[in-house]
Amino acid sequence: MGRVTERRRVVRVRGGVAGTRPDTLVAEEPLEIRLNGKPLAITMRTPGDDFALAVGFLVSEGVVGSADDVRAVTYCEGATEDGSNTYNVVNVQLAPGVALPDITLERNVYTTSSCGLCGKASLDAVRTATRFPPAADPVRLPVRLVGELPDRLRAAQKVFDRTGGLHAAGLFSASGELLDVREDVGRHNAVDKIIGRAVQAGRLPLAGSVLLVSGRASFELAQKAVMAGIPVLAAVSAPSSLAVDLAHEAGLTLIGFLRGGDMNIYAGEERIELPAQVG
Repeated sequence: MGRVTERRRVVRVRGGVAGTRPDTLVAEEPLEIRLNGKPLAITMRTPGDDFALAVGFLVSEGVVGSADDVRAVTYCEGATEDGSNTYNVVNVQLAPGVALPDITLERNVYTTSSCGLCGKASLDAVRTATRFPPAADPVRLPVRLVGELPDRLRAAQKVFDRTGGLHAAGLFSASGELLDVREDVGRHNAVDKIIGRAVQAGRLPLAGSVLLVSGRASFELAQKAVMAGIPVLAAVSAPSSLAVDLAHEAGLTLIGFLRGGDMNIYAGEERIELPAQVG
């Protein structure tokens, strides 16, 4: 199986002096996801939690909604010409009776889960596809607690400390407890791993929880939160306009620029117990 980190030679310049040394880098390899033996998608990821990544991807696409929908997840043997296993091809076998997705879902290209969708069509697709709409989730969070979450996530990023090159996704309870954390070269992969592990543990929908992601909040990350029934998505950087539109459409609380206790709440502010407003 692939390694999470790899070593490479680097020339380092410090204080005008150059020298060579080994450096630890985050590994990046392709993962092909097959559904019932048929190629579905390829994503670039950090090896590890591949089965959870594949299942989480299928939740995001509306194919599965519980562990009962999945019969088996396996690495594909003979993935290379010499018959060896690269551990870069995963097959998800659906349980009997679970409908295969429409042919329009299939993308034999490098993909993100929102690939091929845009604008109003994207919003309509997610709203009608989710099994766990978050709009009615009654969770409320003190603004102080929300402000503490980035430090808690950062403290749990083990691989980032060695490489400085990974994104993270953390799942928190309404009381601020870190329930799970995953790291990957792609934010969407880290989120899929979080969701896939929740499916495997029988914990979907993820009601009453907060998903915190490093970097920005794109449409695809908001989509994944909605599809998993997560009511609050927070990011340390900016959201996209379509992510904000989806949050309003689906009843998702969306927070951006969450740093040092400061934040912008773009949608669903009723879930956050706010201080008195100045203007």
